[in-house]
Formats: sequence, structure tokens, C-alpha cells
Amino acid sequence: MSFAKKLSELGIVLPDAAAPAANYVPFVQVGNTLYVSGQISRNDDGLITGVLGDDMTVEQGAAAAKTCALYLLAQVKEACGGDLDRLVRVVKLTGFVNSTKDFTDQPKVVNGCSDFLVEALGDAGRHARSAVSAGALPLGVAVEIEGIFEIK
Repeated sequence: MSFAKKLSELGIVLPDAAAPAANYVPFVQVGNTLYVSGQISRNDDGLITGVLGDDMTVEQGAAAAKTCALYLLAQVKEACGGDLDRLVRVVKLTGFVNSTKDFTDQPKVVNGCSDFLVEALGDAGRHARSAVSAGALPLGVAVEIEGIFEIK
């Protein structure tokens, strides 16, 4: 089954690929490897801000991380000329969680992104990953996730 069709079955419409907010490009392709810049947590209402361990729960953080997954896929689709089915697999994610110094559930937060990618892409969504704490993130967002993808 195509990835686009699976997203449609899940009722997911990918957002437009976000424009860079500073002096960088949203993605770089080297051979069949696509490096996607960090995508921040946001939804139709705007930025999802907060600090895990302070004013956000793990569940809220995981929901914020899922939005990062949507924007990562939007960048992949953009890089592939609008054809998400050129995606072969998710290779690696690095998740940054805006959290207090004693918060230790970063992996549970980033699972919001990982779980969605596996649900939407099946085995092609399984990936290597890092989930780390950040004392602050751009614009006060709760989560930022960057990704490496294999495309054809």
C-alpha cells in the first residue's frame, strides 16, 4: 500500500512543508539520503510551547512530537517532488525535548513521533533514534525533531 493512501486512511492530511525560520535549508539530499532539518511542534492553532516536567505532561509532549512527524513527512514529500511514495524508510530521528533538568521521560515524549511513523509507514517507519533534553528550544516550543530518510 502506498504511504499516501495509508495516511489518507488514517485521516491524516500533511501540512504544507514549513519554510526555514533562519539561515538554513529545510532539507539536503545526498545520493538517496535525505537530511531534514529540525521540525518544531505546531498545529493549526500555532506553536505548541511548554516545558516537560513543568507545565506539560508526557502525553501532551507526545502529542506535540506527533506534530513534528507530520512536518517531517511534509518536508520529505516536498523533497520528493510531491510524491511521498519515493520514501523508502526512516533511517534516524533526533528528538529534542524542552524539559526541566530532572525530567527523564524524553524517550516517552519522542515516542509520539516514532509511534506515528510506524503506524503510518509500517516497517519503513522503524528507525534508529536519540531523545535528549534541551533547556530551551526555539520560540519556546516543546519538541523539535530532525530526521534522516532514505528515498528513491
